[in-house]
Amino acid sequence: NTHTHQTDQSSFILVSELSGQSNILMKAEELGLPLGKGSPEAAAVLKRVKELEKEGYSFEAAGGSLELLIRRETEPDYTKPWKLNEYHCSFRQYRDGHPPVCEATVKLEVDGQAEYTAAEGSGVVNALDKALRKALTPFFPEIEGVALIDYKVRIVDGHAATAAKTRVLIVHTDGANNWGTVGVSDSIIEASWIALTDGIDLFLQRRG
Repeated sequence: NTHTHQTDQSSFILVSELSGQSNILMKAEELGLPLGKGSPEAAAVLKRVKELEKEGYSFEAAGGSLELLIRRETEPDYTKPWKLNEYHCSFRQYRDGHPPVCEATVKLEVDGQAEYTAAEGSGVVNALDKALRKALTPFFPEIEGVALIDYKVRIVDGHAATAAKTRVLIVHTDGANNWGTVGVSDSIIEASWIALTDGIDLFLQRRG
């Protein structure tokens, strides 16, 4: 492989550094999505970042999520490439010592065309990733060049009476660049789904 792998530059930006508008402007500039100082767009992005951080999100290693957030808040024509109707994940445990299997199903639409797929994997993310790719590849064959290369889970401590949440970080690569996306939820399955789908969404947004 002659491609040069580039580390997601946002992995070096601490969450606390995103609390001010000047740092949001700096990161937007680095991502090629410049925001005007004092603009409504910059204020909207900063507000959303603060809201997500309160929910347990961390953008320290999830520059892809930050880029996607900026795109969603500032691009009038932003649309998700697919419409999700339903996804489901379940486990099967066998009696004969066979490793447990996770099965995922995905129902979605692309330009009004429905797709329903199912896939088995060695875990939640593996099964969801396979089912999502199986559903999207007929419409976006370029995602075959994208690979999931890292998956990390962390429990986020709750505040006061609030229950702890799960934060999932997923890193994708297209062979030349890596990008991280993050999901937070009470459910590890939902947190994984958010991070996984945002990673694929961002790839397709970049290709325009």
